[in-house]
Amino acid sequence: MKGYDVSKAKIGFIGLGLMGGAMVRRLQSLGYQLTVLGNHDRIQLDAAIARGAVEATTAKDLAQASDIVMLCMGTSEHVESRMRGADGVISGLRPGAIVVDFGTSLPGSSRSLAKEVAEVGSHFLDAPLGRTPAHAADGLLNIMTSGDKTAFDTVEPVLQDLGENVFYLGEVGSGHTIKLINNFFGMTVANAMAEAFAMADVTGVDRAQLYDVMAAGPLHSGMMDFVKAYGVDNDPSQLAFAIKNAAKDVGYYVRMAEDSGVDSIMSKGPLAALNDARDNGQAEDMVSQMVDYFVHRFKD
Repeated sequence: MKGYDVSKAKIGFIGLGLMGGAMVRRLQSLGYQLTVLGNHDRIQLDAAIARGAVEATTAKDLAQASDIVMLCMGTSEHVESRMRGADGVISGLRPGAIVVDFGTSLPGSSRSLAKEVAEVGSHFLDAPLGRTPAHAADGLLNIMTSGDKTAFDTVEPVLQDLGENVFYLGEVGSGHTIKLINNFFGMTVANAMAEAFAMADVTGVDRAQLYDVMAAGPLHSGMMDFVKAYGVDNDPSQLAFAIKNAAKDVGYYVRMAEDSGVDSIMSKGPLAALNDARDNGQAEDMVSQMVDYFVHRFKD
């Protein structure tokens, strides 16, 4: 392994939710030494500690103990709060350490953090993820990495232990840019399919027959299948992505467009629907359950 001996690299991991917890479990199964820091929910954190991880008191303490610092958090604000301040990651970074942000953040936030990390002699990579916690547990994530190429080359073997498809995408922020475009497209398709099933109900056609016809042509996609799993088969688990998180990501896409000086047209419908569903009792539902949102809207 270039830069670090795999058996000796010390990794600090912040954010042990479902995805982060699965990634930590994967790293521990491969023999990595981990220092961990969680938030309110201790289920994944305590499990990691039981497997031998060390719990840090602050993000600064975690950084001081680590060659590589990984974050898997919900928002740019969460990442910034852990990175900055007297007890933040940046204040404790070792010279030459590498910070990897696995969350879905705003590209501008990543670029600002990368500058601050560089000022203390370390490196920042944004590396948002594709796929699910189940894939993470098996090391089969899609990882969209950008930032300093030398830092990427150094940490790539660790990323390869976590991902089936590890991409290097250029300058810092490019990973989050592509992830936001990807999620905008995916959530647009998901909402369109959800409304299609609801429209089938309104017009008196069978949902399964609608799916069979659509899936036989060029419209067929994995996202269509995920929504069909709930809309036809009543299984929301195939797309383990909460409506509140989808609303956040599409909202970030809109902010990215605005920061680039353009007005996104296609995002308006999905964002309005996701925000409305989130604010009216469906925040924790999975995205495939947007079928219910459109059904209720058409009934009202």
